[in-house]
Amino acid sequence: MTAPRYDVIAIGNAVVDVIASCDDELIEELGLNRGGMTLIDADGATSLYAAMGQAREVSGGSAANTLAGASLLGLQCAFVGQVCDDQLGEVFTHDMRATGIDFDTAPLKGDPPTGRCLIFVTPDGERTMNTFLGAGQFLPASALDEELIASGAILYLEGYLWDPEEPRKAMRRAIEVARNAGRKIAFTASESFVIDRHGGDFRAMIEDGVIDILFVNESELATLTGEDDFDTGLAAIAGKVPVLVATRSEKGAVAIANGERAEVAAEPIGKVVDTTGAGDQFAAGFLSGHAKGESLDKCLKRGAIAAAEVISHYGPRPEVDMKALMAEKLGG
Repeated sequence: MTAPRYDVIAIGNAVVDVIASCDDELIEELGLNRGGMTLIDADGATSLYAAMGQAREVSGGSAANTLAGASLLGLQCAFVGQVCDDQLGEVFTHDMRATGIDFDTAPLKGDPPTGRCLIFVTPDGERTMNTFLGAGQFLPASALDEELIASGAILYLEGYLWDPEEPRKAMRRAIEVARNAGRKIAFTASESFVIDRHGGDFRAMIEDGVIDILFVNESELATLTGEDDFDTGLAAIAGKVPVLVATRSEKGAVAIANGERAEVAAEPIGKVVDTTGAGDQFAAGFLSGHAKGESLDKCLKRGAIAAAEVISHYGPRPEVDMKALMAEKLGG
């Protein structure tokens, strides 16, 4: 097996987040799924955008956010995702490359446009996401650079992109390529509704030993296992994946690896401003330690620090020197 060129290669939605503050009444008035993520069509995106207050645009997408955090923590990263040859596509491409990530997937010419996620943030920091996937759902297997996929120590996949057929085929092919090259597969379940639709696929991958590192939150774990009790849910999966990471918002997170269990409390912060990207950055922090062979405890601590940083401001990506923050918090 050749030495990997990249620490992490991710395949995910290429999405630009449009973020605006709002009150709880607007969430109710618009009939939105408070605190969740809902897929919308182009017309829905247009009408919700019209209902938003003053907004800011930042590149997002779950796996892309994780990769941005991992890159800022010193990992060598590459991204595979589909944008359109339009203004938001240029914004996304610029932001990825400016973060030090290799991103060379050819853009689509013409419709559909680059995906966008309209995010309403209530005063408690909770984010309600409404996503038009746009070009992202048309990532074909032919867009994969298989030499690139084989060159990453970890292939990181997001559950959100499992929903549309073309990128699902692309990710299945990428899994084959990565496993044939002796690489690890990391998978984030993304959202309970994705598990409702594709849980059979996810459970089969877990049973078949395809997934090496699985990221879930508490509700996703319950949906995936059918177990409402958190520890019972952990036990149902822990022996089937080498590394299981389960986040619990303000209750911290748990990881189980080869029979070893570790827990971390949520990192204290002054105020939760926006929870967008919390799970994505937790994964980035965890992977930044895992890629260096650090202990399970330290990997979890890195995740908690990264998640706390991103929920202290608007937007899904870090806004401070993450290497310096980790050194300060971890003592070197």
